[in-house]
Amino acid sequence: MFDYRNNIKRILNQTTGDEQSLRNGLAAIKLILGMTDGDQAIPKEKKKSSIELDLNQVNMLLSSLTKLLRAPGDVQAKNTALSAIQKLTMTPQVGKKFRDNLIDLKKNVNLSKTSNEQVNQKIFEQALEKKEKPKKDYRKGKRYTVVRLLSGCDLVDDGNRIVYTMKESQIHSLNLKSGDIVEALPEENNPHYEAEILRVVGFRKLSKMEVDTISTFKYAVVQGRPGHLSISRNAQGQKLRIRGKTVLLPIDSSKYWDDNIQLVDGSIVDLAWYDGDVRLKKSPADAIQIRWVYQLEQPQKATHVKKKKDKVETQATELPKLALDLHYQRVGIAVGDNQNEALLEGIVTRYNGIPIPVDAFQGKKKVIENQIKDLDIVILVTAFAAHDSAWNISEFASKYNVKFAVSSSKGYQSFERALYRAAKGLPAYEGNQTIQYEKAND
Repeated sequence: MFDYRNNIKRILNQTTGDEQSLRNGLAAIKLILGMTDGDQAIPKEKKKSSIELDLNQVNMLLSSLTKLLRAPGDVQAKNTALSAIQKLTMTPQVGKKFRDNLIDLKKNVNLSKTSNEQVNQKIFEQALEKKEKPKKDYRKGKRYTVVRLLSGCDLVDDGNRIVYTMKESQIHSLNLKSGDIVEALPEENNPHYEAEILRVVGFRKLSKMEVDTISTFKYAVVQGRPGHLSISRNAQGQKLRIRGKTVLLPIDSSKYWDDNIQLVDGSIVDLAWYDGDVRLKKSPADAIQIRWVYQLEQPQKATHVKKKKDKVETQATELPKLALDLHYQRVGIAVGDNQNEALLEGIVTRYNGIPIPVDAFQGKKKVIENQIKDLDIVILVTAFAAHDSAWNISEFASKYNVKFAVSSSKGYQSFERALYRAAKGLPAYEGNQTIQYEKAND
């Protein structure tokens, strides 16, 4: 290779500051550069490009391996790492020893698999992520006063004129009561409804002349066989009393307001009646109305959890049943983000309980209190519950005399035993103490 650097130094040393000397020096430098092999620069560029390409692949390999360390078996990171290894292996500059190490690394990347701990960790992290708040409805409707009916409600304007009548299915989740002030708009998209309630904006106390007093009996248990159904108590064991007298209320499912839901033995309903109804004395069945039926099995989850329910049934046949009957008590399952919900609900149902999911990741005390106060039993699964929520659940269980126990894991037997301890008034924590779990007689 022609070394032109010394010649250029001599030219520069002999060049003076006048214009002619500068021109002669420039011409001489160009001549020398022209004498060099012009192709010499090309391999350097090519070499530079190849080095940059290798560095890019090394960077991709390192970043993907970092992801695999955090989440073993991650498909995207795994594919990226294998691709980078393949390209580095084919690079001419890579020596035999380096290539052998890459081949060994490739084998180990292929063996990377996701562990149960990683799955649980990912689920836990997703559950702790802040969920997006529902978008606010900025539509503005007219204001009306709610007058509660046995089923549904009337919306009344300032002139005490009934403008809309709402169905129970529209307002049950809002927990409306007479005197609530709401904003509503006419319902244009659904011909079955007259209006849509946008929000509750206030409350005013109504006089007895404006509204009839309504009494309710929540979580009533339907018992009996088809054609001979009746209600005598609720899920908490309280007896149905009308004007101080115990009542056995016959139920005619054909008169129910929603024909899509069939009343059967074990159905849970809310009852309502007007206190001033004269029929309460001689014919309470004509005066009392079913306001709401609780769906114990959510239809939208039926197909999704079919395999899980089959698993519960299989375990139920394999494991001996404990001597436990919940008698339709409401059992709160405090586990975050519906983890193993189908499995745990199946255990509660197996012992004739009503499973109620409780979000153990919800940190707001008021929200947790509202979830706990109407329960009979609450089981806290500490494997997925946030620390602050665990304290809140224990506090409100004590405040509202809700039976409470702790399951250290989401496993079948651990949860089943916690349910047994809560129902029997045994210690909430199993710990190292010996507790006798009585088996059911076959």
